[in-house]
Amino acid sequence: MKQIIHIGFSSCPNDCFIFDALIHQKIDTKNFEFIPVIEDVDQLNKRALNGELEVTKLSYHAYYYCQDKYVYLNSGSALGFGCGPLLITHSKEIVQNFEDYDFRKTMRVLIPGELTTAHFLLKKFFPEIQNKTSVLFSDIEELLVQKKYDAGLIIHENRFTYQQKGLFKIRDLGEMWENAFRLPIPLGGIMAKRDLGETTIQELDRLIQLSVLYAFEHPESVMPFVKQHAQAMDEKVMQQHIQLYVNDYTIDLKEDGKKAIEFLMNANFKNS
Repeated sequence: MKQIIHIGFSSCPNDCFIFDALIHQKIDTKNFEFIPVIEDVDQLNKRALNGELEVTKLSYHAYYYCQDKYVYLNSGSALGFGCGPLLITHSKEIVQNFEDYDFRKTMRVLIPGELTTAHFLLKKFFPEIQNKTSVLFSDIEELLVQKKYDAGLIIHENRFTYQQKGLFKIRDLGEMWENAFRLPIPLGGIMAKRDLGETTIQELDRLIQLSVLYAFEHPESVMPFVKQHAQAMDEKVMQQHIQLYVNDYTIDLKEDGKKAIEFLMNANFKNS
């Protein structure tokens, strides 16, 4: 009998690209059967605090709070350069006023979840911003277009679409991280429950790596699953999303990837 593994990931193109071969058994999954749990990363972050899923996508900021339950895997991460969250607004005037510390204290800012790495970066670089509202990441652009808030922190494919909607960049928080620390930004990773045991965890890590490699080698095979969950997303945006968030670090974190993760977990960040 195969061991059932509930695996959580988002409907975003990068995650579907990574996990299609695994959950649809396009690779030999050995003694495992994978049951997908597809939810927004903020919901997955909250599930992880309770240790609900055997394997899950998780923001690295959220990982800090559940290291006792999970260990990050070497494969499957969204980590790199030029892929960090953007703080955007509907007004050029707000972009100009952002230089004013007191103005930042009064801003109404949308965030894509309390435990996201994006929110972590906002807290680190602009701790004076306190008036924050957490919403689904895909709602942020529209709420800004309606001018219901002053600014919003965008992740995922929104970095490719915000300008088309007449919105303006205030800051690239990923770029700020890279300039400050000279490390890739660890956005999200794949975590396995520690109580699965080292042998099982290593095998799961290997299978996820094979799934990523299969996707790179057979994109025509995995794209129907990506498109199924991308809904009305423009195909060009879909491809940009995958190219940005699925890279060499997704196959193997390497030493600098692991260094970036450990740096994020460093004691200097414990109170974030």
